[in-house]
Amino acid sequence: MPETHKSLTPILFSISTVLCLIMASSCTNDIKDVNRIVSKSQYQEEKALNVEIIYSDSAEVKVRIYSPVMIRYSDKGASYDEFPEGLKVEFLSPSKKVTSWLVADYALRKDKEKKIFVERNVVLYNKKDDKLETDELVWDEEAEEVYTSRPVKISQPAKGDTSFGYGFKADQEFTRFEIKRKFSAIKNVDELMSDLEN
Repeated sequence: MPETHKSLTPILFSISTVLCLIMASSCTNDIKDVNRIVSKSQYQEEKALNVEIIYSDSAEVKVRIYSPVMIRYSDKGASYDEFPEGLKVEFLSPSKKVTSWLVADYALRKDKEKKIFVERNVVLYNKKDDKLETDELVWDEEAEEVYTSRPVKISQPAKGDTSFGYGFKADQEFTRFEIKRKFSAIKNVDELMSDLEN
């Protein structure tokens, strides 16, 4: 892969057998749109258990994904990967140390757009123990960033600070972030927490 191209090449493994080469993938920003696109009855289905996906760039491992179940739906050159039992994502530094983690109860990937959409009990945290909690998040693999327009809670124990708001954007290492609309009034915090729980 040329050094001038900034792209990730994921490789999928099962417990015992290399299953397939997976290109970087994505999904739209609205899960309802995604579900309309993915009519499962139209697609051929392949199921893999206990999968590990490795993303590399110029032979350097950048990301690892683990999931108990992955289902691939494919038809006429289009394919979608569904993780119905959730996943865990590890983002790695050049020295192969984990810099941040992402976990969620559900995820969907669409091959062409190079994004992954996660939802339900989404948590992103880094090596400083900073933690983002939300119910939906998009990981843009090409831009190497994560974002959401949903309610968020961010805890930063080292600073003794907890932030609430709507909308969030960060680098995938979760070292820099911004909250689009930040709230501190207690009634807004209560409303946000209610939104996160629903």
